[in-house]
Amino acid sequence: MNKELLEAMNVLEKENNISKETLLEAIENSLLTACKNHFGKADNVRVIIDHETCDYSVFAEKEVVELVEDPVLQISLADARMRDPKFEIGDIVQIPIDSHDFGRIATQNAKNVILQKIREEGRKAQFNEWYCKEKEVVTGIVQRYVGRNVSIDLGKVDAILPESEQVKGEVFQRTERIKIYILEVKDNPKGPRISVSRTHPDLVRRLFEAEIAEVRDGTVEIRAIAREAGSRTKIAVSSTDPNVDPVGACVGLNGARVNAIVNELRGEKIDIINWDDNAAFLIENALSPAKVISVVADEDAREAQVIVPDNQLSLAIGKEGQNARLAARLTTYRIDIKSETQARELGLFDEMDYDDFEDGFAGIYETNVGYVPQEEYGEEAGYTDGEYADREYAEIPADMDEEYVDGADTDGAGEELSGDMSGDYTDGAGEELPGGMSGGYADRASGELPGGMSGGYTDKVGEELSADMNEEYADGADTESSDCKNEM
Repeated sequence: MNKELLEAMNVLEKENNISKETLLEAIENSLLTACKNHFGKADNVRVIIDHETCDYSVFAEKEVVELVEDPVLQISLADARMRDPKFEIGDIVQIPIDSHDFGRIATQNAKNVILQKIREEGRKAQFNEWYCKEKEVVTGIVQRYVGRNVSIDLGKVDAILPESEQVKGEVFQRTERIKIYILEVKDNPKGPRISVSRTHPDLVRRLFEAEIAEVRDGTVEIRAIAREAGSRTKIAVSSTDPNVDPVGACVGLNGARVNAIVNELRGEKIDIINWDDNAAFLIENALSPAKVISVVADEDAREAQVIVPDNQLSLAIGKEGQNARLAARLTTYRIDIKSETQARELGLFDEMDYDDFEDGFAGIYETNVGYVPQEEYGEEAGYTDGEYADREYAEIPADMDEEYVDGADTDGAGEELSGDMSGDYTDGAGEELPGGMSGGYADRASGELPGGMSGGYTDKVGEELSADMNEEYADGADTESSDCKNEM
């Protein structure tokens, strides 16, 4: 048994991931090369290697002839019978070759053949190993900056992080450990060439898979990702188990899970939203944290019209349009965002046929201002079928004649109501009502006024004015501090 050769092959197999069969094949080829250099040709040379003990033998097969013309390929009958008397003309005799007889050049060539084979197989094994890790996340150690690129040590191979795949403003220190996404692995004569990235959206996907067990086992699915590296990422998730909240599973207790990913991305903000097959609901979720009034989505044109409250317009668009841009990437819709005021000026509300709304709103989704069917609130509420009521607006009396004032005119700002309303109405700010209104109506802070008051009014403090006051009224400040002049 050749113990030295066996131990050497075991070490190479373990360190370089080269199989023993490949090494034995390299040894066989090296011996054939040495014979060729020593004898001039090796067409009749055979190498026999025992794979268990690593013992090897080298033979030259020669033909038995009467007259030798080529001593490398032929042997005389007399010489053959000296080895075995049974040989006859035309038989093949195996002549052992001692490898120690090879010259220095032949030995050096055999060595080079073995080394070359080891390098090729090691390079091939490395390429296969890293090719299987393509599109995965690995941890590397920063070595140095090469120009504006960064050299990353991945163990036995190095990777290059190009400037185009670096997060803007991100600076690395030498020996720092970072997670990188393997973009591509190419075979190269000097070893596998690995391209990595810190900006690819799938880097976030792989980090979620590594950090969150529900994502890793498929209970929670990541349906879409939109990312602006270094700033913000939006990710839409869904659950295959109705008992598992996908957003809660990704966030974790007190945000522990998502914070670990944020720290790895060096403070990059991550918005996690629920995925919905209804495009309108998905777009509304994607525009979070902004509130949405309505969404009209055209699936054929991949366009959506979104209406938001006036005070939510800047939030929906985001800084430099980032929120709207990420929402468009996430949903693959071209999103046009309008404020409520702009929508009213353009008549967008008039174009919507609210009577046709059903569950799911047929692609239209409303949040802050909702459709209020009459049967839901009853006739006492004073709403007629098809009207809209904002949840923040005051209740409108049922006996209003014709005009309806929208939320801007009936809310707590205290704008004056239309004069042809039958029944007094006062808001909390104490604005003067039309003088011709008869019958008392108390505001939300006061009780009902005496019915005989003509033009009487109580302010938000609730002090009752004299019943025989004619037309003048005092605001909250005057009724509290007196100095109210009345014509008696």
